[in-house]
Formats: sequence, structure tokens, C-alpha cells
Amino acid sequence: MTKLDALVAHLANHPTGLFHTFTAVLSLIFGTIVLCKIKGTKTHKIFGYIYLVNMLLLNLSSFFIQNFNRFSLFHFFAIVSIASITMGFVPALYRRKNWFGYHFYGMSWSVVGLYCAFWAELGTRFVSNMKAFWWVVALATILTSMIGLVIINRNAKKLNLR
Repeated sequence: MTKLDALVAHLANHPTGLFHTFTAVLSLIFGTIVLCKIKGTKTHKIFGYIYLVNMLLLNLSSFFIQNFNRFSLFHFFAIVSIASITMGFVPALYRRKNWFGYHFYGMSWSVVGLYCAFWAELGTRFVSNMKAFWWVVALATILTSMIGLVIINRNAKKLNLR
């Protein structure tokens, strides 16, 4: 049985993990679309709400998944993700002074964090040596964050946020 077959079998027997995976995939799809499309359109708002709901469900479901038999670094980053989403959504909801910058940075970094979590998840599934796992995840997270920083700063400049 390959590692991919084992992963599919594992998800089939764990409804919380399957739900978590499903919401993660939807979050990746809709978060990427929202980042790449024109801002402020009806499509942006609809897809943004779909992203928001899936991210909340994804993060909440993470607390029902055991990592290392205790609260782990992954749970900590779920809290960071919820904070990032909140920082991005609440200002857009109330639209007070300078709301757009908070919305842009909060939501953009939530998508970058989601991609970092994607690499960590792949690492847990396909890197069996724990020493190598932490290095692989750290390297993938750093590279993803650096690429995200460049893209976010480039878009911020286009939107006159820098």
C-alpha cells in the first residue's frame, strides 16, 4: 500500500479528518481565486464569504484532531489563522477609516498561512523521519512566506497601500 493509499484509507475512517481536508481544499481554491481576481466585485465578495466560512470550519475542526497527543504547534497556528481572518473580515464588515488595508493584509496573510499549513500537512503525510519533517516544513513555510510577502507587497503597491 502506498502512502497515498494509506492517507485515503485513513481519511475514510476518520470523518473529522475528512471534513478538515474537504474544508482545506475549498479554502485553498476560493482563497486563491479571491487573491487573483479583481477586488470589490460581487464575485470577490461571494467567493470571499465562501473562503471565510470554510476557513472558520477548517480551523475549528483542527481542534478535534489530535497531534502528538496534546495541544500542538498546529493548534497554535489555527488560533493565529482565526486571528488573521478576524483582522481581515471585521474591518470589511464595519468599513471604518482605513478598513481596506486591514482587510487586505489580514485576508492575504490568511491565504499565505493556509499554503504554509498545506506544506506542513503534506510533510506529516509523506516525511516519516521526524528530524527531516521539521526541516522540510520549516523550509517550505519560509519559502512560501517569502513568496507571499513579495506578492502581497506588489499588490499593496498597486492598491496604494504602501
